[in-house]
Amino acid sequence: MDTAITASTTAPARGGGQPLLRQKGAETQAFGTLKQLPIGLGHDTRMYACQRLNHVLADTQILYSLYKKHHWLMRGATFYSLHLMLDKHAEAQLAVVDALAERIQSLGGVAVGDPRHVAELTSVPRPPDGVEKVPVMLSRLLDAHERILIDARDAAARISAEGDEGSADLLVSDVIRTGEAQVWFLAEHLVDTPLVRG
Repeated sequence: MDTAITASTTAPARGGGQPLLRQKGAETQAFGTLKQLPIGLGHDTRMYACQRLNHVLADTQILYSLYKKHHWLMRGATFYSLHLMLDKHAEAQLAVVDALAERIQSLGGVAVGDPRHVAELTSVPRPPDGVEKVPVMLSRLLDAHERILIDARDAAARISAEGDEGSADLLVSDVIRTGEAQVWFLAEHLVDTPLVRG
C-alpha cells in the first residue's frame, strides 16, 4: 500500500478554507518609485523626501540591530544595567524605524525593509561578527548615532525647504530627539569615574 500523500488533482472548492500557497508575481511597485496620493505635495518633493527618509531608515535599522547585538553581548560589572538600557534603546529605535517606514509609505514611496537591501544603503560600518570590549561596543553605537543625527539634521532642513513639514517634523521629533537622548545615556557610561573613592 502506497502511503505517500499526493496532491489533489481537483481544484479546492471556493471558500473551502484552503490557503492559496506558493503564489508568485511581479512587483506591483518598484523601490524608488512613487504612487500618486492626494496629500498636497508635488512629485519631486515626495521623491526627495522618500530618498532621504529611506537612507535614515536604513541606518536606523542597522542601529537597532547593533543595539540588540550589544544588548546580548554585554559583559562585566555593569552588565545588568547596560543589558537593560540597550534593550530599552533598541525598542525606541524600533519605534523610529516603524515611523520612518510608515511616513515613506504615506508619501507614496516604498520603504526599505529587506535586511540585504538595508545593508546596501546604510552608511553605518559593519561591526566584527564576534564580541568586542564593552567600551568599544558603546563607542560603535555612538558613532552610528552621530552619523544618523548629522544626516537627519541635513535631511530635515532640506525637506522642510521643499515644503514637506510632516517629514521634517518626524526627523526632528523622533529621529533627532530620540537619538540625542540615547547618545547622552551612552556617553555617560564612558566617563572614567571611580566607583568607591572621590
